[in-house]
Amino acid sequence: QVQLVESGGGLVQAGGSLRLSCAASVSTYTMGWFRQAPGKEREFVAAISRSALTKYYANSVKGRFTISRDNDKNAVYLQMNSLKPEDTAVYYCAAGSETSSTARDYNYWGQGTQVTVSS
Repeated sequence: QVQLVESGGGLVQAGGSLRLSCAASVSTYTMGWFRQAPGKEREFVAAISRSALTKYYANSVKGRFTISRDNDKNAVYLQMNSLKPEDTAVYYCAAGSETSSTARDYNYWGQGTQVTVSS
């Protein structure tokens, strides 16, 4: 069983930055970030392969968000810059066997961390 714990969420003004962290019990998986806003379905944000050589981003965050990982620390990060009110959501860390933008390819999920961007 893989355990994932997110941290780093909070309230920030539009244009600001936040860095989300995800502590994992192992580092042998592809890692992804997803988000879910109230009344909306969970959507893909970013993914990174085990080697960190492959990274995917949703078009809505490309150029503003950066995913990275530190396998020595079993951690994955999401640096979020130029935040917009539409980025407001609960952000989830996920672990899976494929570097994918599809939620069903991820087997393990964290509890989520709230990100709120005020206008």
